[in-house]
Amino acid sequence: MSERRGRFRPPLDEPTGPRLFIAVPLPEETRRSIETLVGGVRLAPEPATGERRDPHDVRWVRMDGLHVTLRFLGPTDPARLDDARAAVSAAAAGVQPFEVGLAGAGAFPNLARPRVLWLGLGRGLAELNALTARVASALAERGWPHDDRPVRPHLTLARSDGVASGALVAGRLMAAAAGLDLGWSADRIVLFESQTGGGPARYLPLLEVPLAN
Repeated sequence: MSERRGRFRPPLDEPTGPRLFIAVPLPEETRRSIETLVGGVRLAPEPATGERRDPHDVRWVRMDGLHVTLRFLGPTDPARLDDARAAVSAAAAGVQPFEVGLAGAGAFPNLARPRVLWLGLGRGLAELNALTARVASALAERGWPHDDRPVRPHLTLARSDGVASGALVAGRLMAAAAGLDLGWSADRIVLFESQTGGGPARYLPLLEVPLAN
């Protein structure tokens, strides 16, 4: 019996604990503007037939949790939460608030077979990249490995893995976001816990640190 139960245990080297990430959140006014844009994309009729689209053909994120990710930590041992909080505080220390501007839309890895639909960033890219580097350095000092993947700050709106109409939705999002010039002041970074189950992930703030603190 014990061998049978053991089959369902996670591997010893598989991380467990809350799924954490560090991000710059969007203010409420900016989130509402993006929610209006997304609502238009979801409910617009098909240009060829005039029929209403299925609003559930891609997995849209929760509009109340929009953010620009600086670092995804993934499942984290609860014993390391204090180190994660300390890294966020260290990364924010001495950094001044800065302006961020959204500009256009796109998809990863490409428009033909998209997996992630996003809004792009124009203003504030240099500052976001610098802040990302500060977060990486603060984490490395506390034992997290370096993440050598290229950084391209963006605002994720939907995921379309395996959805046949993903390319069409991506095209409609790009059309809706053409000429978009929507900005806000990035004035804090947040350590979030991603809680999944029962629909799109919910993001619980564990620590908010204002910039210029």
